[in-house]
Amino acid sequence: MKNILGKAILLASALLFSITGTSCSNDDNATPEKEKTYDMSGFAKGADVSWLTEMEKDGVKFYNQNGKATECMKLLREEGTNSIRLRVWVNPEGGWCGKDDVIAKAWRAQQLGFRLMIDFHYSDTWADPAHQTVPAAWQGYTAEQMKQAVADHTKDVLTALKDKGVTNVEWVQVGNETRDGMLWNDAEGDDAKAVTGRVSENAANFAAYVNAGYDAVKAVYPQAKVIVHVDEGNNLGRYTWLFGELKKNGGKWDVIGMSLYPEDNNWQDLTTNCLNNIKTLSEQYNCNVIISEIGMWWGSDQAAPMMKKMVDGCKAISTCEGIFYWEPEVYNNWKPANYITLGWSAYTKGAFDNSGKPTAVFDSYK
Repeated sequence: MKNILGKAILLASALLFSITGTSCSNDDNATPEKEKTYDMSGFAKGADVSWLTEMEKDGVKFYNQNGKATECMKLLREEGTNSIRLRVWVNPEGGWCGKDDVIAKAWRAQQLGFRLMIDFHYSDTWADPAHQTVPAAWQGYTAEQMKQAVADHTKDVLTALKDKGVTNVEWVQVGNETRDGMLWNDAEGDDAKAVTGRVSENAANFAAYVNAGYDAVKAVYPQAKVIVHVDEGNNLGRYTWLFGELKKNGGKWDVIGMSLYPEDNNWQDLTTNCLNNIKTLSEQYNCNVIISEIGMWWGSDQAAPMMKKMVDGCKAISTCEGIFYWEPEVYNNWKPANYITLGWSAYTKGAFDNSGKPTAVFDSYK
């Protein structure tokens, strides 16, 4: 009986030893393997991965350099990313980038230690320099109703995030690539002009809509920095015009956001101009700047040097808070449902190769 009991104790001890992982070899002097830690502070080395949940639903997988399938956000963290950007649409078809989808992605990001940028488009679909379409539910609103809708939508999404326990919202964009404002109404007549947020038609409305978003952000996340975001960071005049109009009309913002999408034949000039513009705008408007979006064709051998120049250059400017690569996880001509509906080509400026592995673009984040 004693022998049987002794063998049982030895077996249980061996099992416990293997579960706890006290040793990884037969060497008595071997030290246990420590869990890797990540420094998620400081200069923002970001990625906008708003398509991630839709890609996962389509069965897309992501792989580390050894070919091991790895959850995308974990993989990005291993590649040096410390911040995640997520866009918000008001009532999108299919629910992608709607409130619930954003909450799910934000929660996952927080569990991995990421800081967050939330990007409000104030549209049911893409808001960009050519499109700033009023959400279907807001059609026919007066300017006052539009202002209230901006405030209510912003508070609703951010409050839902906070109620979920998401606390690491560091930046919030009020509008996306608002080169000529947002919430456009381009119909003929005075009624349309009275409500449009197109700056060239009614700069006061744009400022009022921005302020409605700004105040809503501060009511939920008082420490979050509000970004007003414009495309073509190499084009200084685009920024001085818009922010000049905002300033004249009492618009509020904390950080200027930029987009930059260089090509092989112009990246040296575009990046030099963009870095110079960061300094100029910081001085002129007494605020920080952030690169909210950047991207370059994934197969270019110039993409990694471009990113190194931008990351190193931005880090060297004390008023630049960071840089976010736009949808780096997209690869192998994957397209979201609304690209297919719109008849658009696949996005090819990600930072993964066609086998689903990160490219050398991420070397600048390490």
